[in-house]
Amino acid sequence: MSASPPGRPQVRRLDPVLVDRIAAGEVVERPASAVKELVENAIDAGAASIAVTIAAGGRRLIRVVDDGGGMGPGDLALAVERHATSKLPDGDLERIETLGFRGEALPSIGAVARLAITSRVPGAESGHSIVVDAGERGAVRPAAGQPGTRIEVTDLFAATPARLKFLKSDRAEATAVGEILRRLAVAHPQIRFSLSSEGSTTAGLVLPAESGPGSWLRRLVAVLGPEFGANSAPLSLEREAFALDGHVGLPTFHRAAATHVHFVVNGRPVRDRLLLSAVRGAYADVMASDRHPVLALALTCDPALVDVNVHPAKTEVRFRDPGLVRGLIVSAIHEALRREGGRSSGTVAARTLESLRPAHTPLPAHQGRVAQGAPASSAARAPASLFARRDETAPSRPEGSGRIEAFERDFGAAPNETPWEAAWETPWEAREPAQAADEGPPEAGGGFGEAAQAQFSGDLAAPSADLRAPAAAPAPAAETAHPLGAARAQLHETYIVAQTRDGIVIVDQHAAHERLVYERLKRERAGGGIARQILLIPDVVELDPADADRLADAADALQDLGLVLEPFGHGAVLVREVPAALAGGSLRALLTDVVDALIEGGADPLARRLDAVLSRMSCHGSIRAGRRLRPEEMNALLREMEATPFSGQCNHGRPTYVELKLSDVERLFGRR
Repeated sequence: MSASPPGRPQVRRLDPVLVDRIAAGEVVERPASAVKELVENAIDAGAASIAVTIAAGGRRLIRVVDDGGGMGPGDLALAVERHATSKLPDGDLERIETLGFRGEALPSIGAVARLAITSRVPGAESGHSIVVDAGERGAVRPAAGQPGTRIEVTDLFAATPARLKFLKSDRAEATAVGEILRRLAVAHPQIRFSLSSEGSTTAGLVLPAESGPGSWLRRLVAVLGPEFGANSAPLSLEREAFALDGHVGLPTFHRAAATHVHFVVNGRPVRDRLLLSAVRGAYADVMASDRHPVLALALTCDPALVDVNVHPAKTEVRFRDPGLVRGLIVSAIHEALRREGGRSSGTVAARTLESLRPAHTPLPAHQGRVAQGAPASSAARAPASLFARRDETAPSRPEGSGRIEAFERDFGAAPNETPWEAAWETPWEAREPAQAADEGPPEAGGGFGEAAQAQFSGDLAAPSADLRAPAAAPAPAAETAHPLGAARAQLHETYIVAQTRDGIVIVDQHAAHERLVYERLKRERAGGGIARQILLIPDVVELDPADADRLADAADALQDLGLVLEPFGHGAVLVREVPAALAGGSLRALLTDVVDALIEGGADPLARRLDAVLSRMSCHGSIRAGRRLRPEEMNALLREMEATPFSGQCNHGRPTYVELKLSDVERLFGRR
């Protein structure tokens, strides 16, 4: 071979230390990456307890202590060599059953920091230690230590200072370390994990080992929050060589980011695009596109069916049959959510109660009262709704009127207390016998529709509640025993108020009926075709020419959805049949929404695009806000919601009802 021309760079073998530092750029991106590699080694070593300590977000110190199998002096010397590992005994990369297998973590970390390892095999008289400082390996020496391994990484990236400029704040790096540890803890509930930060006042993370029935759910509750247990559904499904287990959050229990989505494949936490896409598809019908579910899924299969050697950080995987895995996940989530019926997340009620509470701390009772003779400005600060109607209808009375003295004498007003306050604050049980007899006891099972409410209808303007029907008798116990109770009133011609055995339910009638119509249309399509109604006179609808062309191109698919149309000149379509459930609505508005759904669907599979079209169509066949309903209509809507899956949220992911327990209402009024 001829010599290289003068001035031309020559090919040469890199220095081993430089090679390790280049490799560290792939494996050790930030402190959290180093913690991940070290904790995975501890898990592979069979540890039952893993303690992690960091300082300055992991830049100054990372300490990982485990009680695993440990290493002898020979293994310890080889462990810091590149591509040396105990996890591939037969060299088969197609059957990887451990978290680590590359043999790059320890030498890569030692190349950019000071790495000190002390390890002792259980039963050995003593342990051994080794130090690697910026790629320079020391000798293996005897050392005292507990069974297991203790690894300390100090001054991370000291050998490559340029990397320090790309790190975030100590707090952000510590948060990333905590996130890595939580994901590993979700995958291994049988191991105790702890995280502490030296020099920080922030409380650390302690996750005790879980065992026995329900151990994984307890670990998930510890990681995902105490609300997850009550707002999730279990799932378990097997298909061919894959088994899927997990817990998925209800559609109304969601987050703004996907940080609460956990996947575990053969004990390895992963962040895989295929799995994320499957979850998004499973929740597409029941959750807004800008929200993310809370869930944890564990997929188990033969190691030969999944390739984990596709990413240096081992966070992504590839499946031999991705279509099978996607279908398994979508089917399992659908079935789990369907079993829950129309159940809504308990956090919806919590948010409702929070919004009802005053933003300020209420004053003590004696400071919040309006004293007799106080200036008008004091009374003006009281809620206007308490005084506006009385001021409009009753003439003003002069001070010292005999009526006021008689009123106070009868009701016993306090010296600095207005008469209406005394009556309002006095419990019914504590009132005088004559007064209690006149008012009558509060009836159990009462509601807005009782005869007692009728006395207000003559004096007040038309209320928001629908009182046109004759006053209804108290709801029988059998009716309030239904999950959504018995309808008692309609507010603002939009919201149904129902009484349950132990609380109240407020239903958005349009959102709820929209979901019911959508599920009905999907059932009809799956059962052989959506029922259609032929228009007596076909209707010509003029549209934008491009929109008309889109509808004409999708005519065959739309016919399966009950919408029969054909082109009718330039920029128009002729509609001959519509879904029976949508008859009577505005055809132009319906077609406009169908076009929008076709455009938004883009390259999505046909089935998903058709579901999106059905979702848009169902809105036009729903009870509109502003329509008054009879009691039997309201109760029929409640019963159908109870029998329809996914009725707890509308097609856009918003809750269709809010349930407040009686104890919650009592707390709002200070009764508890």
